[in-house]
Order: sequence, then structure tokens, then C-alpha cells
Amino acid sequence: METPTVTMEVRLVADRTAIIDIKGDVTAACEPVLMSAYEAAGGAHAARLVLNFNELGYMNSSGIGQLVTLLVRANRQHQRLGAYGLSEHYRQIFELTRLDEAISIFDDESSALAAPQS
Repeated sequence: METPTVTMEVRLVADRTAIIDIKGDVTAACEPVLMSAYEAAGGAHAARLVLNFNELGYMNSSGIGQLVTLLVRANRQHQRLGAYGLSEHYRQIFELTRLDEAISIFDDESSALAAPQS
């Protein structure tokens, strides 16, 4: 099995919102790291999760699949997902895969946190 080359640090902020800082590569190997970060973010207790992609190295189709898995989990718990820090390349991928319809995309952290949660 491939070794994950990613770290994800969780920051809990006001209003039951957690930010997951992603550093490195998002691939199939990141599943245990991503799910651990989800649990550290409060799992079902967080109202909103925001993914920070500022330090993303690389993301492949398997990594997109991991984000879809996270999205399904979050939807089951009626949680909102947001993201910021995506390069233009990855923004286009989110648009092509229609992930941008399920995961709100923001320019920066302050925009993501200022957005309404509903």
C-alpha cells in the first residue's frame, strides 16, 4: 500500500467550524489521514468543515474520490463543506467534476468563515 505523503492539521474555530489544513499530496493513500482529520474536526458534531488547500502539492483522481467520500460522510451528518486555497487548475477540476456544486469554493479563509452556514 502506498504511504501517505500528506499531513492534515485541524483548527477548531467559532460556530462549530473546523478548518483542515492540507499539506502535501491528496491521493488514495491519504484516506486514513483524511478520516482521522474528520474525526479530530469533531466528526458529526461540527456544523461546517473548511478544507485549506494552500499547501496542496498534488491531487489525483483517487484524491478527488477521497474528497467525495468525505462529502458523503458530511452530507449524512448535515454538515456544510467549503474549501479555499485551490489553484486555478484544481478549481477547474472541481468545476469539471461538479464538486464545486457540493463544496463551496472561497478565495481565502476569511471569506470561507464569513459565508453563511445555511
